[in-house]
Amino acid sequence: MKFLFVHQNYPGQFLHIVRQLVKDERHEVLFITEPNANQIAGVRKIPYTRPVIDITETHPSARELDNGVRRADAVCRAALGLKHLGFSPDMIIGHHGWGEMLNLPEVWPDAPMLGYMEFYYQYDRADVGFDPEFPAEPLDFPRIRAKNAINHIALNLGRTGQTPTNWQLSTYPEWARPGVELIWEGVDLEKCSPDPLARKKTLRFGDMTVKPTDKLVTFVSRDLEPYRGFHVMMRALPELMRARKDVKVVIVGGDGVSYGSPPSGGRTWKEVMLAEVGKDIDRNRVAFPGRIPYGDYLAMLRRSDAHVYLTYPFVASWSLRESLAAGCPVVGSDTQPVQEFITHGHNGLLVPCLDPHALARQVLDLLEDKALSRTLRANARAYAEKHLAMADYLASYNRLIERLTGENPSRPVEPKATVRPKPPAIGRLSGAARTGASKTVPVRRRLVTAA
Repeated sequence: MKFLFVHQNYPGQFLHIVRQLVKDERHEVLFITEPNANQIAGVRKIPYTRPVIDITETHPSARELDNGVRRADAVCRAALGLKHLGFSPDMIIGHHGWGEMLNLPEVWPDAPMLGYMEFYYQYDRADVGFDPEFPAEPLDFPRIRAKNAINHIALNLGRTGQTPTNWQLSTYPEWARPGVELIWEGVDLEKCSPDPLARKKTLRFGDMTVKPTDKLVTFVSRDLEPYRGFHVMMRALPELMRARKDVKVVIVGGDGVSYGSPPSGGRTWKEVMLAEVGKDIDRNRVAFPGRIPYGDYLAMLRRSDAHVYLTYPFVASWSLRESLAAGCPVVGSDTQPVQEFITHGHNGLLVPCLDPHALARQVLDLLEDKALSRTLRANARAYAEKHLAMADYLASYNRLIERLTGENPSRPVEPKATVRPKPPAIGRLSGAARTGASKTVPVRRRLVTAA
């Protein structure tokens, strides 16, 4: 089969399905994306140039749509080039968030298309206005509604959508949900696995050393920002560190802004929070290593005595899935995205998302209770094995592809039946057979020389 993937940040959410497809030599995989250094053997990357956007005359509520349709044009030009070269995909898979796929039905009208539908923006029932520290501005509601313009155009294409959790599906209007399939995303359970010896190892994060006798509390976010509860985590540190002198804290994440707004004055959220609580914490026991290599990240999760995962009602991070698979005792926010993964007291603990004191107390209770820690670790891993297995995720993906194309890309090709020569007719033997004589047939031999 011929597959075309589209995502501005290759490979995006499609890493695992792409890896599976390229293992099979029957499949051809092309990927339209902005240029980046990521590589997967067997994938042909088709770069497009991010359009230059002049927004000075564009209404603020329309700027996201403006950006999206410009990207759609750029991707369409790349697709037309492929079509001119004779490429015709059996399946198109991509992310609708940036508008890149909106024009592809005109290029290949008969190709099935599966678009990732990540989130439907609302101004009253999800992330916007959730945190009273950052109140919603009613004058901004039109802009938030307009963020769904690409969503609506994508839904109106008459093609199939996909989303990874029930919570994300629930954000879409009821009329839209029948066209969006739930594909529960998986984790590499071999790679993200517990390590019984992790507690005996010493880890280093910058100038801070985590010894086997230390209690390690961890926090991970792509960027350190309020959407992922970074401000709550920081405000919990003074109480947490006063209560126990053996606590070390590692806070992993970049200084940018993935969601929401940056703080005023050109500062980072880390700078803002250190200015607020820095004098009340022992900086020798808190490490901010930024973004770290994946192997170091997994080693940290396996060693963690309490992993904190907080989020507004928004998209759940991959780190939540990976921490459960690694057998982390997770302390998570009591928000819908996390509640879909964690049952309080069974495979993790839940606390009010915006309450630093409740977070500190829950982490301290967990550090004191070894039996609870063992239970949460075992049940977190058991949950991952039951619900987050990569094989199950890929099987769901393949079944949906089969439903859309008529062919399951993971199913082995049935070998063609061997045509056996018919036996000689009984009762009419050749003269040689009747007399027992043999007939020598000369064999032509082809000489093969080594190059």
